[in-house]
Amino acid sequence: MESEIAARVPARYGSSEVAPARATQDRIDIPEFAPSLLPSGAITPDRFLDRESSWLDFNARVLELAEDPDLYLLERVSFLSIFASNLDEFFMVRVAGLKRRIATGLAVPSAAGLSPIEQLEQIMADGYKLQQRHAAVFAENIRPALAEENIHLTTWDELDDTARAELTTLFAEKVFPILTPLAVDPAHPFPYISGLSLNLAVVVRNPVSEKELFARVKVPDQLPRLISVDGPRAGNVTGRTARFIPLEEVIAVHLDQLFPGMEVLEHHTFRVTRNEDLEVEEDDAENLLQALEKELLRRRFGPPVRLEVTTDINPSIRALLSRELGVEEDEVYGLPAPLDLRGLSVIGSIDRGELRYPKHVPHTNRDLKESETSKAANVFAAMRRRDILLHHPYDSFSTSVQAFLEQAAADPKVQAIKQTLYRTSGDSPIVDALIDAAESGKQVLALVEIKARFDEQANISWARKLEQAGVHVVYGIVGLKTHCKLSLVVRQEIDGLRRYCHIGTGNYHPRTARYYEDFGLLTANEQVGQDLSRLFNQLSGYAPKSTFKRLLVAPRSVRSGLIDRIEREIANQKAGLAARVVVKVNSIVDEAVIDALYRASQAGVKVDVIVRGICSVRPGVPGLSENITVRSVLGRFLEHSRVFAFANGGDPAVFIGSADMMHRNLDRRVETLVQLSAPEDIGYLMSLLDRYMDEGTASWHLDREGRWTRHHKDAEGAPLSDVQSYLLASRARNRSAVRH
Repeated sequence: MESEIAARVPARYGSSEVAPARATQDRIDIPEFAPSLLPSGAITPDRFLDRESSWLDFNARVLELAEDPDLYLLERVSFLSIFASNLDEFFMVRVAGLKRRIATGLAVPSAAGLSPIEQLEQIMADGYKLQQRHAAVFAENIRPALAEENIHLTTWDELDDTARAELTTLFAEKVFPILTPLAVDPAHPFPYISGLSLNLAVVVRNPVSEKELFARVKVPDQLPRLISVDGPRAGNVTGRTARFIPLEEVIAVHLDQLFPGMEVLEHHTFRVTRNEDLEVEEDDAENLLQALEKELLRRRFGPPVRLEVTTDINPSIRALLSRELGVEEDEVYGLPAPLDLRGLSVIGSIDRGELRYPKHVPHTNRDLKESETSKAANVFAAMRRRDILLHHPYDSFSTSVQAFLEQAAADPKVQAIKQTLYRTSGDSPIVDALIDAAESGKQVLALVEIKARFDEQANISWARKLEQAGVHVVYGIVGLKTHCKLSLVVRQEIDGLRRYCHIGTGNYHPRTARYYEDFGLLTANEQVGQDLSRLFNQLSGYAPKSTFKRLLVAPRSVRSGLIDRIEREIANQKAGLAARVVVKVNSIVDEAVIDALYRASQAGVKVDVIVRGICSVRPGVPGLSENITVRSVLGRFLEHSRVFAFANGGDPAVFIGSADMMHRNLDRRVETLVQLSAPEDIGYLMSLLDRYMDEGTASWHLDREGRWTRHHKDAEGAPLSDVQSYLLASRARNRSAVRH
């Protein structure tokens, strides 16, 4: 799912003085777009599918993977955990946003024609059904299947005396010291319940006064949610019993130690989800870093948007929690224990090879290998020879993008490095390379997006780490998130300065690059280098009138540029030339872009949409979108790349980049798309997009009513081709199957 102010700039930057992190006041002009009117007159809102319901449909597809008995068991467990985490974020951001709009009286209907109240009612009901289905999948399918593999989620009553004694010792040594029971009585008001924390609602009785009292015990989130009864490595051994017990159950059986002298009558688990979307009024803030840190503290106290309780909870306790937390009845979700199945990630990470996808070792891109060996090449020499299209995680991130920046940091001929960072890890070799470059005297600019949702605190930490090393850290343009994925290296060569560039669809994050599917372009093309220089100057300084030749840059030209391309396909269709549009994105909701696709369909242009998540396109409607086909691919890797391809009268044009077709990407973020130029790269992507759309490829199909149907077996029940498995195999064959 997914705020910038200008700090005072000192009069000079001495050689020993670090430029302070700042955000420029120079806004990029945001264009205004009127609603597109379709020639057929089909201008009613029902031509768009509701974005919130579409997101729930996406998470339902994740759940279908967990339900699939043909998938590896531990991968199914991981999909259950991913589903739970996804839904938490949906409530924290999307549901919270709807509630905020309702509370402030903003009743503007959505593009699908629904009022905020109608949207909220629909997704609260649908979300509850999904959570019940999620819990049932675990209880009825996954848990028994794990037991057959000697992996058990056990209860205290099922344990032997030895195991109980060991857990009692563990409780005394590692759990009890950090627990804080909070009583509720006239002297102790109802405590604050932090978002996503798991809690025990406890009822105790004073044996002297016979008075019953309520208390809350928070399950500490710094400890593993599931405790391995048989040792940390037990689950990794085939045939050996591995038992796990929820931490809250261990706490529950020892509640008498928390309330000595009291009788523990009952206990129940519950969990609260709060509004955790950040709102920083950056124009009014004195310093972005300080403003964001204050907002991060405030986030913990956002209003509740969901209360999860176990189905066996005492009705009076449920009523007490609802009243004290201020949640409505339709915001209370009664679910079977255990709550918060994100904790299943502990089991999902068990190292049992036969229960997981076969291990994947990314290959070094063939254009980055030394001839005759598998050793990584000099990246600059390789880029001078040709553009290099990377496809992660099939192509290694460490021997391509990471090697590019590490070699730049170590190369004495490199004069400057400019880099955008949206999400990365604190121990990232990318960050280390930038620090090494700065410490060796190179000019290093890091454009850090510290407002990347839910990564804000981590990004603040390593932004300061970069500053301390002498890196010039800036936070972009006021009013816009910097979401583009760009690296620019300036190198002194015999014939003068040469610029080397990387433009990607994914983050500079070595860990996620192992399981996020993304494209990247390494190029020494002078025109691309000039475009990136202009863009970085715009992001770090004052250059509002910059123009670009190989790039489309949001918020100015991504939407308009893509619509122009779509209109060109319409003209080609009418002229009898080759015409087709293929879009591969994470989400597509922008009405102007969708209407352009509808116009293309009405003109007879074949339009293919490959979308992982939200899709507001309604395909297959006669007279509107009968030439539009929508597919979704989910699997082992998270499909994350954004690709835009056009038949272009027989001379295909293909763009890759960071932008999804959403309002936030096109209007409120700095995004970039780059047009590919190498015919072999264009051919590779066109062939790959054809494979995604092929009827023999496993995928979900979207119909005109907004229903997604999984197609993963043929009429005889044989599995359809999995595009990710195909790519893994083709990389093992040195990319011979697709690229040539």
